[in-house]
Amino acid sequence: MDESGDIRSVAVIGMGTMGTGIAEVIARHGLTVKAIDVDDDALDAARQRIEASTERAVSREKMTSSDRSELLDRIIFTTNIQECVATNMVIEAVTEDIDLKRELLGQLDGLVGEHVIWCTNTSSLSVTQISTAVSQPSRVVGLHFFNPAPVQDFVEIVRTVVTDDAVVEQVRAFAERIGKQAVICEDKAGFIANSLLFGYLNHAASMYEQKYASREDIDTAMRLGCGLPMGPLALLDLIGLDTAYEILDTMYRQGRDRLHAPSPILKHMVTAGLKGRKSGRGFYTYAAPGSPEVVTDGLTPDPASSGQQARSVSSVGVVGSGTMATGIIEVFAKAGFAVTFVARSSDKVDRVHSSIARSLEKALQRGKISEADAEATRGRVNGTTLLDDLGTVDLVVEAIAEDLEIKTALFENLDEICKDGAVLATTTSSLPVVDLAAVTSRPGDVVGLHFFNPAPVMKLVEVVDTVATSPDVIATAMDVVARIGKVGVRCGDRAGFIVNALLFPYLNDSIKMAEGNYASTEDIDTAMKLGCGYPMGPFELLDVVGLDVSLAIQQTLYREFREPGFAPAPWLEHLVTAGYTGRKAGRGFRSYA
Repeated sequence: MDESGDIRSVAVIGMGTMGTGIAEVIARHGLTVKAIDVDDDALDAARQRIEASTERAVSREKMTSSDRSELLDRIIFTTNIQECVATNMVIEAVTEDIDLKRELLGQLDGLVGEHVIWCTNTSSLSVTQISTAVSQPSRVVGLHFFNPAPVQDFVEIVRTVVTDDAVVEQVRAFAERIGKQAVICEDKAGFIANSLLFGYLNHAASMYEQKYASREDIDTAMRLGCGLPMGPLALLDLIGLDTAYEILDTMYRQGRDRLHAPSPILKHMVTAGLKGRKSGRGFYTYAAPGSPEVVTDGLTPDPASSGQQARSVSSVGVVGSGTMATGIIEVFAKAGFAVTFVARSSDKVDRVHSSIARSLEKALQRGKISEADAEATRGRVNGTTLLDDLGTVDLVVEAIAEDLEIKTALFENLDEICKDGAVLATTTSSLPVVDLAAVTSRPGDVVGLHFFNPAPVMKLVEVVDTVATSPDVIATAMDVVARIGKVGVRCGDRAGFIVNALLFPYLNDSIKMAEGNYASTEDIDTAMKLGCGYPMGPFELLDVVGLDVSLAIQQTLYREFREPGFAPAPWLEHLVTAGYTGRKAGRGFRSYA
């Protein structure tokens, strides 16, 4: 370390996949790296991985041959731990075993200078506990890289209750120097990204274990409904179910949060050797161990296996005139269905027609639809203020206010008005579908069709069946969803269905994390976007969704599941009480101009 405090040389101990990646990324940015391992074979494998990685960079013209040669010269591979003596920073990246990590740091404590910075790359172990192995725990931080380290431009810097502020700032400057965006958090089990991610993954595993939805439907719902790069079960297979189990178990033992207690199915699958991609089988079956190619197995759904004949649907009724209802009307009309919609007043009927006309004009200008198709779509839409005009339609979709009393009264009317055999659907996102079915004389004809906003854009529809829904009605709903160009996923009738049941506890956990001062809202958003590839951070998303909407959904989940961990975060309740409901109010977790 020079007089300015800049870090000039680094020792990376443990040349597994992560340690190798860390050594490469540091050397890429001009620093000397001592790459240390007790095993010559491990060092040879690390050297080969770095040579192959940098050769690919040269072939892709991201690095010159000269730069590659200089980079390789900056990495000194050695089994001699004494090489740590002259370094400014020691980064341990050995196996995720706290006793091994403490033993290593204790062994080095007497060898290195008093100004060395100690970093542990642990992803879930207590940095505080690791730090007590050295004589200066104030100089120990967690420096959690994400895999693959040369690609992921993000690190978590984890401070303990005794970490020196100056050390944290030096590590932050070091992270920026090697091209990483850093977030700072307290020493909480799982830190930011893993704490939030693995709670969500564990919930998804439990949902699958309970046979609430198929693996394909759970994964499809989260990819299409939330824009996530991978579904949770496919991601668990990629991470490794054994790794996921160990991380969750560590988080549970540290925090005693029941939501982090590993789902029993994870332990059972690991015990059976079903560890994910690396073993060739996990939640899915793969072409070979290590292969990303998913192959058909006994759990792969067969669309023709239900044997149910869908009812004929050519005409659709939509009740409602809000944003969601208008989008649903447009979707059905574009798909060739004759649509009759019911609004409360003539003015609202006109507004729906105008909104659809504007949407079609935009599509026309962008070349997404022809003039003939636009005209045909407009011609299929008929607005009315009379519910009785729905008497001949084959399917009615309710898209009114999310109020059980109002919806119940509507379904009582639809039961009297609609013809025999008509399917009655609700777009509710959180209310019990069975409550609406129960007020009709035809509960078997009632189903949930949960569209996502904006309906013309979002591809996902959750098809929700109650204990009373007839099999042919489910088949009809899935058939109609496919005909309008959407992807249907099936699930049972319980609070949150798939997407909201997985999404909102994650958002609630994010609020509790910030509320507990473990990390800032900005750093939590950054961690989830850069560390997990989420399109939006949780606080950005909460402000977009609306804090009042989020609170209502979280309250519904809490009432239904009676899970203490689902209790809405007090900070969320206070913001809603104050009227700070997000972007629409100009202020939520952040202020908007």
